[in-house]
Amino acid sequence: MTACAFPARGQSPTLAAIFGSVLCKKDAGPMPPHHWRVLRAIVQCRTAALGGHHYRCGDCGAGHFVPHSCRNRHCPACQGANGADWMNRQCEALLPVPYFHVVFTLPHALNALVAQNQAALYKLLFDAASATLLAFFDRELDAQPGITAVLHTWSQTLHDHYHLHCIVTGGGLRTDGRWAAKPAHWLFPVKALSKIFRAKYRDGLRALFAADALGCHGQLAPLRKATAFHRWLNEVCRGPWVVYAKRPFSGPRTVLAYLARYTHRAGITNRRIESFDGESVTFRYRDYADHARSQRMTLTREEFTRRFRLHILPPHFVRLRHYGLLSNRNRSRSIARARVAIRPSARMRCQPPPPRPAPPQRCPQCAGQNLVLIHISRFARAPKPPDSS
Repeated sequence: MTACAFPARGQSPTLAAIFGSVLCKKDAGPMPPHHWRVLRAIVQCRTAALGGHHYRCGDCGAGHFVPHSCRNRHCPACQGANGADWMNRQCEALLPVPYFHVVFTLPHALNALVAQNQAALYKLLFDAASATLLAFFDRELDAQPGITAVLHTWSQTLHDHYHLHCIVTGGGLRTDGRWAAKPAHWLFPVKALSKIFRAKYRDGLRALFAADALGCHGQLAPLRKATAFHRWLNEVCRGPWVVYAKRPFSGPRTVLAYLARYTHRAGITNRRIESFDGESVTFRYRDYADHARSQRMTLTREEFTRRFRLHILPPHFVRLRHYGLLSNRNRSRSIARARVAIRPSARMRCQPPPPRPAPPQRCPQCAGQNLVLIHISRFARAPKPPDSS
């Protein structure tokens, strides 16, 4: 598929087709170089532009070319395989205890400020949410839990909706080596979590402002003045912030499968896109204000691309982080100690869901499976992004 092509009749629409038509448009508008690279990677994914494996059939002699994937973390076509690999690697870190799902959400009044300070305020979201959970465990159980947190920035309609999904062990390891368990149906009161989370994020914003580490541009320019900023921040913090705790998972395998879906997810997948005619995009979304009913939305390709770009992470930003027992410094030792501390009758090893066997490669001519690798072609030198000035 060329960069400017869009699906022919009967062909399923894809993000690659949409972004390709935008990138080839001369007046597509300026964008940061790393945004351009992400869109270009999605356009070129599984095409000859990235090279591939060349096979020859040992039965009929026909050639067969398998293109490479882009492996970009924003590409929905690449995330399924990445999620399965990650799931297998994480299996040994799961414990035979109940797990809770806690979601920390920033109020929409902060959206504009977050959009202008993504790296700093995403990190602050991780810091405030993890510190809140660790403080509650320390105060109520004198124990350290295991926490896995993953950042999501989108709503179903691709608007900015900043929230953190946290998978939390139903208990923690005490300094004396004993395991302190929480009730299987109860973690902490969400109203109390909300107040502490709001206070920690507010204090973090104040510290960043005092260090002159916040950018306030355009409509936010008046917030450069200290009096205006603190008055605005007090108003944002006046109401409650949403913290939601879901029911505990049924077991470690369920946690693992759920985590794999959440940790390797893009803002929208090709399956949700219903049509693209070269100018407008129609996609499905769930309206959670209307009992999660499926709805349709149509946007111009430029607006659709703009919304997708809202969720491109800053370069090198880590969107999945571990805390407590799962922190990287003492992960293996802490997990081993926790397994010993949990009562023997509850000990078990997590068995990941069996991997789906890869379909055997077949010759496109004779359907034979006697394919011989004869060459691996590398991708051509990546084009430079256009001047964003």
